[in-house]
Amino acid sequence: MTNPQLLWLRKNLFSTWYNSLLTIVCLVFLLWVARGILIWTTTQAQWAVIQVNLRLFLVGRFPQSLYWRVWIVLAIASSLAAVTWGAFSSRQHLTKRAVVLPTLIIGLLLVVLPLNFLSRLWLLLVAVFLSVGFWIGRGFSKVISPWLSIVWLLSFPVILWLIGGGFGLQPVSTNLWNGLLLTLLMAAVSIVMSFPIGVLLALGRTSNLPIIRWFCILYIEIIRGLPLIGILFLAQVMLPLFLPVEVRLDRVVRAITGLVLFSAAYMAENVRGGLQAISRGQIEAAKALGFNSLFVVILIVLPQALRAVVPAIVGQFIGLFKDTSLLSLVGLVELTGIARSILAQPQFIGRYAEVYLFIGLIYWLFCYSMSLASRRLERQLSN
Repeated sequence: MTNPQLLWLRKNLFSTWYNSLLTIVCLVFLLWVARGILIWTTTQAQWAVIQVNLRLFLVGRFPQSLYWRVWIVLAIASSLAAVTWGAFSSRQHLTKRAVVLPTLIIGLLLVVLPLNFLSRLWLLLVAVFLSVGFWIGRGFSKVISPWLSIVWLLSFPVILWLIGGGFGLQPVSTNLWNGLLLTLLMAAVSIVMSFPIGVLLALGRTSNLPIIRWFCILYIEIIRGLPLIGILFLAQVMLPLFLPVEVRLDRVVRAITGLVLFSAAYMAENVRGGLQAISRGQIEAAKALGFNSLFVVILIVLPQALRAVVPAIVGQFIGLFKDTSLLSLVGLVELTGIARSILAQPQFIGRYAEVYLFIGLIYWLFCYSMSLASRRLERQLSN
């Protein structure tokens, strides 16, 4: 241990006798807790509940004969994510860790997960797509970066087509979209749809037209004053009443509608905070140069406003991803709902700790990944 580290320990943890005592007590407590967790994990926990029901956690009741569609969807999403990661990574931060870490994670999954031979081959193929996509993004970042958002948007219809079927593929009812598959689909579609609506609401709230401004204000304040679970129930029960009798919206579509309506109101307030950070002088200077109001907003105001509130926007996305857990209360069997179904199995009654620790780990992995991507994007935009 180097001298600076010793100085830091002495200054922050052992500066006085009572600080030293408190540090020792905290260390003993942490060791005691870690020992208890380790003993429970290795000798008392019944991880068979995860091993036996791993398929249910991930894809629920999706037909096993059509798993190849899910693997293709995973390959598409992984490739696009790797290309995006590579394109937005600065060259000076290029290290072996950027490729070694995902490879180690996938290797660990191959060893730990109870997969058959075909599934292991698919997972290896996904690992290849990750590596190739990352290096393509790094090598052609200037060419690829302007088109990434369009490619992501075009990938969503393809993914929904592969999951839902139709147009030449065997249809799969949304009642069979369960587990992590449904959670990710609901979160991704809701995030993509709520972002532009939130931006429009934020612009409308700052509009000079009284009708548009007051409509946006009323919508934002009313939605923000209601709990999400109430909006989800309204979307499931009340939304069909406003549609023609021959139009029957799927439960998944109604749930997405509730999530989008709720998230857009909060997104609007986040974006409005960024809009208020833009000085009036920039807008007046742009108009003096001959820009009309539309180009001022698109080219000058919005880019700066969105850049200023990237942490708040990503925080909203993370909150929306976690809010999908409430969908189990309106009859959709997403990740939390499938966990409740698994806990109802006679051989696994009472295994709450193992099941909820596992789904908690899944939520944390995805939320931390979004947070990590947010920090990388902030550094890229600040350069």
